[in-house]
Amino acid sequence: MKTSPAPCGSAPSAAVKMLAGLAFSILTAGAASLTVAALLSPAPAHAQNIGQRVVDGVVVDATGAAAPGATVFLKDLKTKLIRSFTSDPSGKFRFTQVDMAEDHELWAEKAGHKSPVKTVSQWDARKDFETELKLK
Repeated sequence: MKTSPAPCGSAPSAAVKMLAGLAFSILTAGAASLTVAALLSPAPAHAQNIGQRVVDGVVVDATGAAAPGATVFLKDLKTKLIRSFTSDPSGKFRFTQVDMAEDHELWAEKAGHKSPVKTVSQWDARKDFETELKLK
């Protein structure tokens, strides 16, 4: 028995319909598995500041001159622990082993004058946080 091709414009054969349905099923299953994989994958990692940093700088008076003998305070906002340092003859101070995973407040005081409080943020990735504290 000889078969002749279907004339143009005729309905597709059952085999063609079956193949089209199979291709659609494969595409649908692939898209669904990609969607599930995207939902189950972990969120993208953000920079994590794990470790220690140095917080240092200089204390100056209202005129901009070095303020030796000023007391500099560093407060851990989680534990409320306050560390202090007395500025050297050139007004410099230095705190080492400051936890990068916590926020801190930093300020200086001398003879009734106080600097504005500065925040050392856990989101700041610098290993050496250097600043100037100006007494008011």
